[in-house]
Amino acid sequence: MPNLSNFHNFSTGHLEVISGPMFSGKTEELIRRVRRAQIARVKVQVFRPTIDNRYDDRDVVSHSAQSIEAIPVKNSSDIWHRIKDSTRIVAIDEVQFFDNEIIKVITKLTNRGHRLICAGLDLDYRAKPFGPIPTLLAMADEIVKVHAICTICGGIATRSQRVVKSNDQVLVGAMEAYEARCRAHFEYNEADEEEEEKIKVENVSAMSAIGNNLNLN
Repeated sequence: MPNLSNFHNFSTGHLEVISGPMFSGKTEELIRRVRRAQIARVKVQVFRPTIDNRYDDRDVVSHSAQSIEAIPVKNSSDIWHRIKDSTRIVAIDEVQFFDNEIIKVITKLTNRGHRLICAGLDLDYRAKPFGPIPTLLAMADEIVKVHAICTICGGIATRSQRVVKSNDQVLVGAMEAYEARCRAHFEYNEADEEEEEKIKVENVSAMSAIGNNLNLN
């Protein structure tokens, strides 16, 4: 655990949240802010979840191939335990993939005087609030909402359209799995998804019943 007992005496904590859909430049904005701090010789640590290894196993990499050195971590507590005494700015990319403990970690760090820069999807593939993002937006001192370009009409895109079959909330992917869409061209039918899940459960039950009958015979 970092020794930060006197850190808050000379620095005020600050939370910045960068949110928006896929392909909106969230990671690019995080990298821009981190690089600006590094030019000023401010000590920065960048973290990202290990689950997101689309472009690199370690660094934070944007869809436009911009990158910056980062520390991959499995869970929120790993961030807290890896903060160095000299660190003043903590950047966290893809923050929506972390468990809700990330809220406690970020609260502790800001209370102790750190500047936090967090980037993540505000909505999942169903256009529902994603993980800890709603709470972080409410806590934030600064919110940056970025937008993408709708692949259908070229308008302002605020949604991430999943274009592959999967009902998992977390499905890490890029252009092969998602498109940016505006409200008008975003497509999601909750009733269809619920029906698919019902059919899956019925099929599993049917297969289980067949297996039991075979064992009895």
